[in-house]
Amino acid sequence: MKIWVDADACPAVIKEILFRAADRTEVPITLVANHVLHIPLSRFITFLQVLAGFDVADAEIVKRLAAGDLVITGDIPLASEVIDKGAHALNPRGERYTAENIKARLNMRDFMDTLRASGINSGGPPALSKSDRQSFANELDKFLTRFATN
Repeated sequence: MKIWVDADACPAVIKEILFRAADRTEVPITLVANHVLHIPLSRFITFLQVLAGFDVADAEIVKRLAAGDLVITGDIPLASEVIDKGAHALNPRGERYTAENIKARLNMRDFMDTLRASGINSGGPPALSKSDRQSFANELDKFLTRFATN
C-alpha cells in the first residue's frame, strides 16, 4: 500500500500530517505536483514533478497507483478515477470518497460549475479549519490502522 498526494493544491498543514504519518507507519508517500516542492529527508517520502498542464498530475497518479493505495485529493473527478481503479481517496478535510458517495459529489460539482459558468458567484470552500485538520488526521489514522501492513 502506498499513499499518493495530489500536492499542487494540498495545504501545507496536511502535508505535515502526512510526513509524520509516513515516518511513524513506514508507509511510502509520493507527492505529485507540477512545481518543485520541498520535502523532508525520509526514506518513506518522495516527490514526483510532472509537466505543467491541466490534470497532468492527476493523470500521473492514476497511471501509477495500484488497487488498495490511498490518494489524498480535493479533486472530485480524480477521486472518482481512483475509486474506479480499486483504490481509496481522502480529501484534506478528512472526508472519504467512496463508491457510495462519489457520484453524488460529481453531480454537485458539475452543478456548481454550471452555476459559476452562468455568472452566479457561488463562493469557494471555506478555509481549512482546525477541526478539518483534526478530521483529516483521524481519518488518515483510521485508514492506516485498517489497511497498512508492516
